[in-house]
Amino acid sequence: MAKKVYVGMSADLVHPGHLNIINEAKKLGKVVVGLLTDEAIASYKRLPFLTYEQRKVIVENIKGVEKVVAQNTLDYSENLERLKPDFVVHGDDWKVGVQVETRAKVINVLKKWGGRLVEIPYTAGISSTALQEKIRSIGTTPQIRIKQLKRILEAKKFVRAIEAHNGLTGMIAENTRVSCGEKNNEFDAIWLSSLTDSTAKGKPDIECVDLTSRAISLNEILEVTTKPIIFDGDTGGIADHFAFEVKTLERLGVSAVIIEDKVGLKKNSLFGTNVKQTQDTIENFCRKISLGKKAQVTDDFMIIARIESLILKKGLKDALERARAYIEAGADGIMIHIKERDPEEIFSFCDSFLNFNKKIPLVVAPTTFSQVSEEDLKKRGVNVVIYANHLLRSAYPAMKKAAELILMRGRALECEELCMPINELINLVKAEKP
Repeated sequence: MAKKVYVGMSADLVHPGHLNIINEAKKLGKVVVGLLTDEAIASYKRLPFLTYEQRKVIVENIKGVEKVVAQNTLDYSENLERLKPDFVVHGDDWKVGVQVETRAKVINVLKKWGGRLVEIPYTAGISSTALQEKIRSIGTTPQIRIKQLKRILEAKKFVRAIEAHNGLTGMIAENTRVSCGEKNNEFDAIWLSSLTDSTAKGKPDIECVDLTSRAISLNEILEVTTKPIIFDGDTGGIADHFAFEVKTLERLGVSAVIIEDKVGLKKNSLFGTNVKQTQDTIENFCRKISLGKKAQVTDDFMIIARIESLILKKGLKDALERARAYIEAGADGIMIHIKERDPEEIFSFCDSFLNFNKKIPLVVAPTTFSQVSEEDLKKRGVNVVIYANHLLRSAYPAMKKAAELILMRGRALECEELCMPINELINLVKAEKP
């Protein structure tokens, strides 16, 4: 009876290294490929270019593969316990890096029935990660980008976004990643904030920067990034005009727009009731959502309704009533916001939102309650966290301090410790491609 051989792989970009592994595996017996799902891949690195179903079709048609099964986690244990293969075959590159612990678990599980891990020497000169970076350096298209936010939400259930207000901050959002044990953490999406875009232009956050001007900033970011864009649509303006904004954003490849349920001269929500802010009626805002949904061409674009009830001290009951109405009007997500440091109102909303019959993504921006961890938000059912203004806020103090030091000292030496080396600046754009 032929031995059973298990090969786990992502197979997003199939290359000779993958084929070598399969060829070596089939020498040992019948090859079963455990194909990592989108969820499994997204748990430790970026979402794959191809969907699970697309990758499955490719792998099924590779000579020597007897069967393809889904591997739902980075951990092989569940599939190994079920299939009890005689061998697991893997490249020897996982002896270091994020999969070290995964490798150790595979060895321990195989011991239960006398299975064996066979490691194939890494194919020199070929790297899936390097190939992916090369593809990303080419860029993406609006058609590909617009789909990504929904795909990530389906795969990860929790999306981390950070604001960008120009090409450089877009590159930071695109490329910044840190290693955390078995995971490589990075931002999943980019938030184009009206506050930071207006402030970077030296203008107040009162919707005075029109869509044409904001589209310039958007295009700067689109040109140097590949991640999905969530656009801050302020109030969405006049309902009939909002339909045209949706068409414009969708055509550019933006994945989602967030609009807040206020009318009149827009004032930043963090002013709260210290300034006059008027909340739209439920009926009018539902009409705006409905017009926007009817205007969009694809099913991929998302309209997210931001509820200002807690900001304006109208209470939890009003916020929940609006959430239900906006969902019925077609909203693809709900954002809830507060200006207080204490997150209890947000938590109360989240707890009630979990009991809604219709489930759509829940979004928060923990600007004032920054002490709350992502894990706490996940437990409350939050699906998207937006770090809404942190790149601009962190840059401004350093720039201001550098300017003050130059004026105080009459030279630039004292501000050098605040600055990156000039050679790094010159080479930044060449080195940091998306």
